[in-house]
Amino acid sequence: MSRTTPDRRSAHRALSALALLTLTAGTVTACSDHDSASKHPPSPSAPSSASPGSSRAGEAKLHMIDNGGHRLAFHVTRGHGSTIVLDSGGGEDSSYWKDLVPRLHAATGATVITYDRAGLGKSDVVPGPWKVESAVSDLESGLQQLGVTKNVTLVAHSQAGQIATCFAKDNPKMLSGAVLIDANLPPPFTDEGIARLVALSRPQVDAAKKDPDKPQNRQLISTAESFVSTNKAYHKVTWPDAVPATVIVSEKTPFDGSPEDAQRWRDAAASFVQDGPHRTLVTAAGSSHDVPKDRPGLVLKEIESMVATQH
Repeated sequence: MSRTTPDRRSAHRALSALALLTLTAGTVTACSDHDSASKHPPSPSAPSSASPGSSRAGEAKLHMIDNGGHRLAFHVTRGHGSTIVLDSGGGEDSSYWKDLVPRLHAATGATVITYDRAGLGKSDVVPGPWKVESAVSDLESGLQQLGVTKNVTLVAHSQAGQIATCFAKDNPKMLSGAVLIDANLPPPFTDEGIARLVALSRPQVDAAKKDPDKPQNRQLISTAESFVSTNKAYHKVTWPDAVPATVIVSEKTPFDGSPEDAQRWRDAAASFVQDGPHRTLVTAAGSSHDVPKDRPGLVLKEIESMVATQH
């Protein structure tokens, strides 16, 4: 590790393409620009399971959260003090973190929350194009209905980096820190970078259209629909200076086999860290883009460190 401061094969192909595409579709707005404190009051029709409940120590409890008429699955392992929210990459649901959650809960004592984004896991499918604003709204609504309003460490892998960036922009006071794991960040999405990503992902998108009902494929297709316009906007979004961030970049990156693009990815992570205060860059030596699976100990260490530093 280096550190500086200022069928599975087809699934892997789909996820690799998803790693290259930001989770937005159908709008040219990269993030919402309104005050989140008043935009998502708890829904009066929210099921009772949305209220914090009791469960045996160390066990995750399922809460089905209503947001705008669709239900989302939030899995809560109750702890004390702070809250750690884990957001998985494109095409993955909350089960992606199943091995890390108990270790993280035992190491920190914090409440640990995972959730299934719309159309994945136990959450409802939402028809139409995929929008980052909707993803941010789902996460905001879920946390609010669970009574989580502060001291949150947000952990985002791959595509979830765009959700994290927009969530942090709208909710800086809720976050005490973030760990961004080989995450989609604004710097790579220049006009040239977007064109390269579109070209690289086109074969996977075309393949996904042959089986559009598969959740991973459905997400990839909807993500690709307005990739160019949305990511031109995302390139201009800035991370709030008030929120500390650790950026873990994989050595191999999502572009293993393309040295030029892999270097662009690493340079973008370094640029993001240099562009603001309270940011740290960590390289996951030997890791593919799938850092939480390849280097779980490193991910655990960096999340623990962020929680300990901020609390």
